[in-house]
Amino acid sequence: MVLGFSIALIIFSLLLMLLVLMHKGKGGGLSDMFGGGMQSSVGGSSVAERNLDRITVVILLLWTACIVVLGILM
Repeated sequence: MVLGFSIALIIFSLLLMLLVLMHKGKGGGLSDMFGGGMQSSVGGSSVAERNLDRITVVILLLWTACIVVLGILM
């Protein structure tokens, strides 16, 4: 069980790093490399940015849950 949560933690960590790097920062970041640097004429976030935010939050919650469960099991 500990092994399963450890593997899940590694996978969620890698996914979380990738998702955070894809977010647009002040300089654009890696999101510019994948076509995320297009400016929209309408103020506010695009649908893709909102979905990226939601996915990042879900992965973050799963990552946190894995850490808590591993802490309890250990």
